[in-house]
Amino acid sequence: MKRHARRPLHLFLLLFLSLGLTSCMTYYQKTQKFQEAISTGNISEAQKILRKQASDSTGKNRILYLFNGGWLNYLAGNSTQAIKYLDAADNYIDDYSKNYGTEALSLLTNANVKPYMPEDPEKVMINYYKALSYLEEGNKSAALVEARKINIKLYEFNDKYKGKKNRYSDDPFAHLLMGLIYEADNNVNDAFIAYRNSIRAYDSVFTPRFNISIPETLKSDVIRMARANGFTDEEEYFRNRFKMDAPPRLPNKNGEVVLIWENGFGPVKDQWSINFNVLKGQGGFVTFQSSELGISLPFFTGNMSPKESASFSDLKFVRVAFPKYLIRPTVYTDASVEANNQQIHLNKAHNLTDVLVQTLRDRMLREMANSLLRLATKQALEEAVRSQNKDIGAAVGILNALTEQADTRNWQTLPSEIWYSRITLPAGEQTLQFNTNGKFGGKTHEIKVTVKPGQMTFVTFRSFEAGPPIPDVNN
Repeated sequence: MKRHARRPLHLFLLLFLSLGLTSCMTYYQKTQKFQEAISTGNISEAQKILRKQASDSTGKNRILYLFNGGWLNYLAGNSTQAIKYLDAADNYIDDYSKNYGTEALSLLTNANVKPYMPEDPEKVMINYYKALSYLEEGNKSAALVEARKINIKLYEFNDKYKGKKNRYSDDPFAHLLMGLIYEADNNVNDAFIAYRNSIRAYDSVFTPRFNISIPETLKSDVIRMARANGFTDEEEYFRNRFKMDAPPRLPNKNGEVVLIWENGFGPVKDQWSINFNVLKGQGGFVTFQSSELGISLPFFTGNMSPKESASFSDLKFVRVAFPKYLIRPTVYTDASVEANNQQIHLNKAHNLTDVLVQTLRDRMLREMANSLLRLATKQALEEAVRSQNKDIGAAVGILNALTEQADTRNWQTLPSEIWYSRITLPAGEQTLQFNTNGKFGGKTHEIKVTVKPGQMTFVTFRSFEAGPPIPDVNN
C-alpha cells in the first residue's frame, strides 16, 4: 500500500519539476564563461562560446542570443553580420506574440519559462548598434533610419505608459547621434533640429532624472549649426545661455573624427524578495501591504472566479520575487584624446546603468499585480491538492517556494556609459592617442584612423574594465 501511495507523489513531483523548477543560479552566473571572455576583451573566445549555445538561437533566450551575436560581430568589425543579427532581434520584438501555454505555465512557476522580452533601453540599443554598423560601412542614410527608429520606439513607450510612471521617456543621446549623422551628411538644417531636441531632452529628462548634464561638445554643435543655417536668433539664444561661442565649420582641407567611447559594462540582474501582509477588506477587496516599501496594493476579487477569490482571501502572508540590478562599477572616470598637438576631453552623454536601474524600478510597481496573481494561483493549486492528499499538498507548497524566482535575464554586454567628443585633424592617416583615467590609474591606446577632407569619420572604442557586480546603493 505504501509503495502504491508514493507513486502518484513521485510522478507529481517529477512532472512539476520538469515544468517549472529552474536553477537558483542567475542568468549572469549561468553565463559565467561568456562573461569572463568578454570582460577580458577575448572576442574570439566569446564567439566560440556563443556558437556552443546554438540551442538559444531558437529557444526562450533567442533575443539574448541575437543581442550577443550582433554585438560580438560589431566589435570584431563584421558590420554586415552585426546588422544581420540585430535586424533579427528587431524583427523578433516586432513579431513577438504571447505564447499562452508558457503564460499559463508561468503562473504555476515563474517568468523564466517565458521568452525573454527586453527592457525598453535594451530595445533602443539595437538601433544604436545598427546605426554604428551602417556608419562603419559608410551608409549614412541607413544609419539615419536607425536613429529615427529610436525616436519611434520612444514615442511608442510614451503611448504605452501614458499616465504611468516612466522616467525613460526620451533619449537625448539618440537625438545627438542623429544630429551628428545629419551633419556628416551635410544636412545642416536637420542637424540643428536634432541637436536642439537633444538639449531639450537633457533639460527635461536626463539632467533632472539621471544627473547627466548637456555635453560641452553639444553646446558648441548647436551654436555652430544655428550659424550655418542663418538662424541668428537661435544662435544668440544658445550663445547667451551657454556663455560660449563655437568654432566655424570645417575647412575643406581638414576632416573630423567623432570618437565614441563605451565605458565598462552595464548592470546585471539579480533577484530580491518582498514580503507582503494580506489584509481582507470589505466589498470583495484584498490589500497587500509591504512595510519594507511603504506601499499598499488593493485588489478587487469580486469579479474573479470563486476559486481565484478564495485563493486571495485565504492568504495571510506572501513573499514575491522581483528582479533587481547589480551594478558593475566603472574603472575609468574620464578620458581624453590627443592628436596633432591637440588634447580634447570627452563628454559623458549617456549613463545606461542609471537608465536601466530606474526603468526597472518604474515597471516593478506596474508588474506587482501579475506577480501577486501568480502567487495566488500557485496557492490555489496547493490548497486544491492538499484537500485531496496532504503529502502531495505539502510537496506542492515546497515547490511553490522553490519556483518563486525572478527573471534575471538581461542584455549583459551593454556599456555602462557612453562618452564622445570631436577632434579636427588634417586629412590623411592619423594616430589618435586615447587616454583613460581612473582612481587607480589609466591606460593609453593608439587608434589609427583615415581622415578624409571635409568629412566626419566615426570611431568607437570600448573599455572592458569593470568591477564585479555589487548592489546599487540607491536600491
